[in-house]
Amino acid sequence: MPEVTSGPLVLILVAVLAYLLGSVPFGLVITRALGLGDLRKIGSGNIGATNVLRTGNKPAAFATLLLDAGKGGIAVLIARALVGNDAAQLAALASFLGHIFPVWLGFKGGKGVATFLGTLLALAWPVGLAACGSWLVAAAIWRISSLAALIAAASSTLWMLAFGHGQMMILGAILTLVVYWRHAENIKRIKAGTEPKIGKKG
Repeated sequence: MPEVTSGPLVLILVAVLAYLLGSVPFGLVITRALGLGDLRKIGSGNIGATNVLRTGNKPAAFATLLLDAGKGGIAVLIARALVGNDAAQLAALASFLGHIFPVWLGFKGGKGVATFLGTLLALAWPVGLAACGSWLVAAAIWRISSLAALIAAASSTLWMLAFGHGQMMILGAILTLVVYWRHAENIKRIKAGTEPKIGKKG
């Protein structure tokens, strides 16, 4: 972890604002705006880009991916610029939790993968690019988004070590554990061979 140099009140403010930014459900907003229906009643019911893709609207899915990643990255960049590295890591965690537990949706949100990757890109872009690359390779081989997400998350702490960002490893481990917890049902389906392939409509 980075050295904590910021005051507790400042860090609390950073956490609250980052959480609120992370809690914006862009997938739900975009699908409703485009008349694609209630995303929570489509496919897996998840509010992330993979489920948006199940509507058949690729631009909407891509926009959701960028915005969900962007909100995590922006939270990190603002916190680092205005406060410091300790606040940046806290903003990463808070925005990630905001996506998963959004106050606007009764704390029932997405699985956090895009936001996770967005925070990694902002915290240390080589780590973020490597994790995104891990996702892309796994997705190309197996065509299963959840499996690619699990591989990318698991590899993230290894990339932190490889690129000399050991101070991020505690945060990376926490985020990875939450990603695996949120994918518990997906893991069961992967083992059973019933997990949907990328692009399959709901």
